[in-house]
Amino acid sequence: MALDTNVLIRFLLKDDEPQAQQVYQLFKQTEAKQAVLFVPLLVVLETIWVLQSAYGIADAAILATLGELLLMPVLRFEKPSVIQGLIASGRDSNFDLADLLIAYSATSANCDGVYTFDKKAAKFKYFERLAL
Repeated sequence: MALDTNVLIRFLLKDDEPQAQQVYQLFKQTEAKQAVLFVPLLVVLETIWVLQSAYGIADAAILATLGELLLMPVLRFEKPSVIQGLIASGRDSNFDLADLLIAYSATSANCDGVYTFDKKAAKFKYFERLAL
């Protein structure tokens, strides 16, 4: 089974106590079965967006949280190396986290980079700006 963004958000923020408890129980039951829960990259992207836009959480805190989630044996992330790249680059730059995730996702799919119109993103090594 996989997790949707809202489940991960409830676990992280505990802003709805009954749902947070339900997620905690799900994690415990899954671990007891020696199983894992899949976390797609799209859920990671949406989680970043929700934490930034809806809750105003700083990028540094989001990156630290992602690092902690990667260490949880009950969670199996799609392409963990992509998320590790995001964390490493995000700590050392002011690039948008979503852009970094897009860049690392593209390179993990053997793309040379990502075309963009975004001037700021184009400064990152895996982006190339399309000029008009």
